[in-house]
Amino acid sequence: MRIISGKFRGRQIHPPANLPVRPTTDYAKESLFNILNNTIDIEDLDVLDLFAGTGSISFEFFSRGCRSVKSIDVDHKCIHFIKRTAELMKADNLEAVRMNCFQFLKFPGKSYDLIFADPPYDLEGIDRLPDMIGSSGLLKKDGLFILEHSKDYSFAEHPYFSQHRDYGSVNFTFFRYVNPEVG
Repeated sequence: MRIISGKFRGRQIHPPANLPVRPTTDYAKESLFNILNNTIDIEDLDVLDLFAGTGSISFEFFSRGCRSVKSIDVDHKCIHFIKRTAELMKADNLEAVRMNCFQFLKFPGKSYDLIFADPPYDLEGIDRLPDMIGSSGLLKKDGLFILEHSKDYSFAEHPYFSQHRDYGSVNFTFFRYVNPEVG
């Protein structure tokens, strides 16, 4: 796993082999960040990474200069790895919290400009995540939610659907929440 761009461009990150994760491929991650670089100013963002796993997406946002990044995952080994790596990188604006992501949605505390979620593809409830995010108060007005999922899901009919990108086994659906009640 490597950081693609920014302050830590090219840095290799070696998560332990025993983490229960399926990291986003470097190809898909690079494509995702190319889209983001052409549509938003990453440096002005407060980012939430749900189902953070290895922290690959969190570290990419941090490397690119985000204002803040919060990583949430239920697995203590994943959170330990993210915290340890953040310390090595002196990432003071990257916080890792061990918590069930669905529970976190119930008690957000803060709102974010961008939320990225990469749940296990077979996790029950993936199809409810866009509505849960929209009603949670986690997103600021006009916030962006990006859901990584398998090809088995289509969100094209969702009211906040913005775009879908397919990178083989990795799919990203973008939701833009423009409802004034959100955030």
